[in-house]
Amino acid sequence: MGEICIATKKSSLKTIAGKKLDQMEEFAVKSNVGRKIFMMIYKSSMYNLISKRIDEFKDLKLMEQIKQGKIPQHVAIIMDGNRRFAKSLGLNPKAGHIFGRDKIEEVLDWCFELGIRNLTVYAFSTENFERGSREVKTLMDLCKKELDRASKDSRIHKNQVRVRVIGHLESLSPEILESARYLMKKTKKYEKYSFNIALAYGGREEILQAIQKIAGDVKEGKLKIEDIKEPIVSKYLYTNGIPDPDLILRTSGEERISNFLLWQLAYSELYFSDVYWPAFQKRDFLKAIRTCQLRQRRHGK
Repeated sequence: MGEICIATKKSSLKTIAGKKLDQMEEFAVKSNVGRKIFMMIYKSSMYNLISKRIDEFKDLKLMEQIKQGKIPQHVAIIMDGNRRFAKSLGLNPKAGHIFGRDKIEEVLDWCFELGIRNLTVYAFSTENFERGSREVKTLMDLCKKELDRASKDSRIHKNQVRVRVIGHLESLSPEILESARYLMKKTKKYEKYSFNIALAYGGREEILQAIQKIAGDVKEGKLKIEDIKEPIVSKYLYTNGIPDPDLILRTSGEERISNFLLWQLAYSELYFSDVYWPAFQKRDFLKAIRTCQLRQRRHGK
């Protein structure tokens, strides 16, 4: 009983602290004195530290709200804006891709923290092969390094993450294909989390290949035409065994799907963030999850 009281008091204190912060922000905006005080704090050397602590507290509040709702089973991300991020800083595109690669590790940690069991990232589309040869080589080199590093990543094994590389893998070089197969084999028995890397992936091509395989099995008598229903089609897709995404998130401000998970997104919530992928922060991720929860609750899901 005492523990319940303590927990209740802690919760009340957090609520009070949150209200106080909101009141302080309102005072700073509406009052001349408040604005002067705010500017003094802003210019002080303590501003960054105070700002960081406030952000952490707000993230904690948002995290608690999310954990009280229905946690998405599967989040899929279109990681867009690497090149524009680099350009905004006066860097070459390669730097943007490197920053973007590092962001994936952060997002994976956020999924562990929230208990999101499935994460899919759109790493390289079939259309990306049409980019300049130098950039394609840079991306492919990064992909290989990440696949090799993931096979040794203690977090992958500690959290029992099954890694799948999905897409038209035959389009990849033998070296990358070997790394992908090795990683998938090494994590095949893990069942707690699923991390899916869409590489040389195209949604239309995925559906076309599924149709071809279904037609082949019908021709060979392995499948009857009348048995072809949605669950059967899903089994012929790259994502066989992975639940359809609850949320598809795209960064950089673009509001289109770009040939990603076209079959699987039929009932997904779509969320578009105007932040470039390398600059994507935990707060942005939490806001996307919370928005998804509120929409589902409104729709009665």
